[in-house]
Amino acid sequence: MNVVPPTSASLIASLAGVLPSGGLLTAEVDLARYSRDWSGDHFGRPLAVARPASVEEMSALMRLCHAERIPVVPQGGLTGLVGAAVAADSGEVVISLERLNAIRSVNPIDFAMVVEAGCILEDAKRAAEAQDCLLPITFGAQGSCRIGGNVATNAGGFNVLRYGMTRDLVLGLEVVLADGRVWNGLKVLRKDNRGYDLKQVFIGSEGTLGIVTAAALKLYPKPTQVETALVGLRSVEDAMALYARARRDCSDLLTAFELILRRGIEITMREAADFPDPLTRPYPAYVLIEVSAGGLIDLSAMLLDFLGGVTDLVEDGVVASTRAQGDRLWRYREIMVERQGRGGRYLRTDVSVPISKLADFVTDALAVLEKARPDALAVTYGHVGDGNIHLNVVPPEGMEPDAVEQLFEEAEAHIFAVVDRYGGSISAEHGIGRVKQKAFLERIDPVALDLAAGIKEAFDPRHILSDGRILASKSAVDYR
Repeated sequence: MNVVPPTSASLIASLAGVLPSGGLLTAEVDLARYSRDWSGDHFGRPLAVARPASVEEMSALMRLCHAERIPVVPQGGLTGLVGAAVAADSGEVVISLERLNAIRSVNPIDFAMVVEAGCILEDAKRAAEAQDCLLPITFGAQGSCRIGGNVATNAGGFNVLRYGMTRDLVLGLEVVLADGRVWNGLKVLRKDNRGYDLKQVFIGSEGTLGIVTAAALKLYPKPTQVETALVGLRSVEDAMALYARARRDCSDLLTAFELILRRGIEITMREAADFPDPLTRPYPAYVLIEVSAGGLIDLSAMLLDFLGGVTDLVEDGVVASTRAQGDRLWRYREIMVERQGRGGRYLRTDVSVPISKLADFVTDALAVLEKARPDALAVTYGHVGDGNIHLNVVPPEGMEPDAVEQLFEEAEAHIFAVVDRYGGSISAEHGIGRVKQKAFLERIDPVALDLAAGIKEAFDPRHILSDGRILASKSAVDYR
């Protein structure tokens, strides 16, 4: 059992006083799993972990933290990649959403569902499917990430091309504010033009303005048909030309359009012996295409007709004849993402540029990296239909930790410089957190920074909510 330092004992006692038994964790053995995120790169031991099981408990907890100036950081499934949900080194109280996990309602007529912030995304998706509906948010971490984190980070994923980011799927929110007040904006209206749309302030705010406790989310009819193809192309330029034609010919039925360069396919082949080269010969670029629909559309015929009309771009390809074969094609991408780091650390980027400039950006960024750090392995893939590319950098095997850090700093600076030249963003979906804060603040427009700081001040004047994420820390309070 962890021994709480005397200087923290009164603080712990105060927190325990507003939560029922089991609602506050302080033992070292209990704190461990709340101290490191999914990547393994970011660690911070919380002073304690509060686990409210209701909005009322969350409200009481935040009233106390506001009054006592106790810094907190809300935490979902810890699948973020920018250090936003891990406690700071100076010590913070983690507020875990894991016990706020109910699915409050699913309405197939409204095509909407209301879920609590601690609900695991995959559980929410299954609840929607049970009503023949689709919750479109989809990515690799859906088995462990939580709805509150999806909202707080404006999560992206594979289906953004068709359905948009999480922001586009939120109809309403319930949020506990820094001072403990509850803002009830939890409605399923599709049209509501009454003044400011306050929910948009909280979406993507990374827990710095309030703690989302529940969300009303848009649903769509569950597709009855899904068709998947993996095709090989001569270049990224050809891949983007194919995308432009797919958007026109497949219309809104185009669900995913994922670019993988040859190196990514080789990673999967190396790491999984039962995944051979997917096509008859190697290609510089590959694209995973997925279309989905319900109703009376002959989706298979549409996809085959489309592919038959783009043979000037597509060198070779395979079309899944069953859902299991389609899932296997997706595994080429998933294994690559899981194994690209060779079991160690690697630099993750999630940049975006205008779609029309993506091919040139990839060429230029890879050339810059090759010239500056030929010892590093660049792995490139992305959801190119929305301009988002992941250009990751894997260090040479056996490189010393200090040299790895230097490599990451240098490579990121080169990549971000190319992003700047193309008028892009240094974060398309992962957010800013603490990891990208310096690069973000170096680039933000002074007027935008002033407005952002004003919003933070209005919602959290005592700077107790996720202080030091996105914006620089302004808290000078010694709570210990």
